[in-house]
Amino acid sequence: MSARIEVDCRDQPCPRPIIELAKAFGELPVGGEVAVVARDPAARYDVPAWCRMRGQEYVGEGVTDTGDPLYVVRRTS
Repeated sequence: MSARIEVDCRDQPCPRPIIELAKAFGELPVGGEVAVVARDPAARYDVPAWCRMRGQEYVGEGVTDTGDPLYVVRRTS
């Protein structure tokens, strides 16, 4: 099973979710995932854009058990 890190950015405005994603990404092995939990509406666009710029895989969007938006990124390199 691959590593998975969850980053809780529920109450953090843009650009904090992307900053926290980048920090967590450095700790992740190739094949691992970072799940960013963020209520900031910009995260829906910023996380996939970050993946495109960094050449990483945007796995998709979901929701947490509490209904908060969740964005998942897989490390490919």
